[in-house]
Parts: sequence; structure tokens; C-alpha cells
Amino acid sequence: MTRIAVILGSTRPGRRGETVAWWATEVAARHPAAVVGEVTFELVDLADYALPLLDEPVPAMFGQYRNEAPRRWAAAIGSFDGFVFVTPEYNHSMTAALKNAIDHLFAEWNDKAAGFVSYGVHGGTRAVEHLRLTLAEVKVACVRSQVVLSVFDDFDYTGCDMTDPTSAGVFRPGERQEAAMNTMLDEVVAWSVALEPLRAKAAADSDGDAVPAG
Repeated sequence: MTRIAVILGSTRPGRRGETVAWWATEVAARHPAAVVGEVTFELVDLADYALPLLDEPVPAMFGQYRNEAPRRWAAAIGSFDGFVFVTPEYNHSMTAALKNAIDHLFAEWNDKAAGFVSYGVHGGTRAVEHLRLTLAEVKVACVRSQVVLSVFDDFDYTGCDMTDPTSAGVFRPGERQEAAMNTMLDEVVAWSVALEPLRAKAAADSDGDAVPAG
């Protein structure tokens, strides 16, 4: 069975991303491939892993993780076949937490597909531009379609104190957004399945490189 992670890429208290990520996971659970049991979708929250600012002495390409948090992160990411990244836009790019999480690993990302759900004043599109460049370097195939959420059009601020900078509003995605989500998921599922032979070959090669016990 193909396993796809919905990665919540913000760790900020009061983040809008939590409700967005749950919505994305719920829509994914209704996807035809999930309904027939061919694919599972699971929410993965960066905040649950408490990754430090990258401090591993060995480059991630070697897969020798010294600390417990990166080892947990590697085990989680390595178990998936594809990803949907839920990301805000910070200063024209992705969050530092998400970039740090990507940089912690290498082989665990390889030969897998990714799609994007972004949100922000500009819909988070510029964060996704940078994500695509970063993920290409760790051998992730990024699909073309993406979900773009506006903090003006897809959130409801009725009754909110707009002088309060922590006011996140209520997430109310427009009707078009679920259709956009399903289009993106179609591509992520198809590419995740298509890349399976490459993942299988990499796993076999890795097993062949292992030093026999005894």
C-alpha cells in the first residue's frame, strides 16, 4: 500500500497551518485511491519532532544520525512513499523549521513525489517556489498542481478582533479548493506509485552494501 504523509510545515504557536493540514488530510481520506484502500494519508506535524537547528556532525547524505530527534524523523519520513507539504510563506520563502527538517535527511526523501498546499497573503506561492528547488536536490519529484489558499478569501474573520495580531480567523476554504486538492492528489498518488521501482532498487542496493553480521 502506498503511504503519503501530509507534512505540517509550521511550528509557530497559533499557526493557521494546523486547521489547514487537518482539512487537507480529511479531503485526502475521501480521495478514491484512499477509499478503495490503495493509499493511506497520515498527518505528520513537525512540532511533534522537536528537531534542533541542524547540528549533526556527518552530512545527511551518509545517513549516520547521532541524535535521537533526527533518528525519529528519519524513521518517520523513510516509511512514506510521497508527501503533501502544508506550508505558509515567511519572507518570500518556506519556514525555517521546514527547511531545517528537509536538510536533516537525504536518502529518506529520495525517489518520492510531493504536492503542496500553501497559504498566506500571496497564497504561499513563493514559499512553494523555494520548496520545489530544495526538494529537487534531495531527489523528490514535485507535481505541477498545487492548492493556493488566501488568508483573505479562505479564512473568515467575523467577530475577530482585527487589532489582535494573533487573530487567525476561521478556515473556510472556497468551494474550488477541494477540487484543486483532488487534482493535486491525483498527481501525487500517480507519481508515488510510478517511482516505486526506483525506491525498491535503492533499498536492494542498500541491503547489498550492508556488512554481513558475524
